Amino acid sequence: MLGPGEPPPFVCLNPEGRAPFLLACDHAARRVPAALGRLGLDDAAFELHIAYDIGAEGVARRLSARLDATALLAGYSRLVIDLNRGLDQSTLMPEISDGVDIPGNRGLDEAARTARIEALYQPWHQAVAAELRRLDRQSGAKAALIGVHSFTPEMDGRVRPWQVGVLWDDPCELARPLMAALAGQGLTVGDNEPYSAREPSGGTLESHALEVGRPGLSVEIRQDLIADDAGQAEWADRLTTVLGTLLCPT
Repeated sequence: MLGPGEPPPFVCLNPEGRAPFLLACDHAARRVPAALGRLGLDDAAFELHIAYDIGAEGVARRLSARLDATALLAGYSRLVIDLNRGLDQSTLMPEISDGVDIPGNRGLDEAARTARIEALYQPWHQAVAAELRRLDRQSGAKAALIGVHSFTPEMDGRVRPWQVGVLWDDPCELARPLMAALAGQGLTVGDNEPYSAREPSGGTLESHALEVGRPGLSVEIRQDLIADDAGQAEWADRLTTVLGTLLCPT
């Protein structure tokens, strides 16, 4: 699936990070393996949210540096295979995404699906599990998993008023203080909005944290707020303050 010279399935930033949590950005990239020929799409499709979480990688990179946290960044587009889905979900390798046909995902046979799973999906989830185990040993307690995502200002004709959302489920001692701290900055904060961690998807957060009793949540930032470097820096500063206070007490 991945030819010689192509990037690996994920990037690990700050692998010796001392923060007691892992940052995971599973929709960081919009790259497609050369063997798949851009999935039959033009370049414009890869500027859209269907290909990646706009702005999320820039925020995650800055958080990793500022909080001395290990971060995992996916290396390939969610259109190739969505790492934040269960293997049995129809959106794992979507044939249509937000009304856009994905020709390269139509009629995939078992061998084609398995090739993507083995090349991209399994390495990602193995890396998440391995890094969390390392952080557990390092801190002497269960390390938290923090997902970094972004969402569109509007979906299916519905305007999304939140500037940021926190996806979580019980038990989680982090979510309410995080939401309160963000609301205290004058932000409109979504509680399990615009998506909910209480609707299991078999994704990264659910598989590696919520279903196994590990603290974890995902932060969803509205894409128009982090579409450029300035916005990404602003939100990284904001989240550094609140996550640092909650997760890295002095």
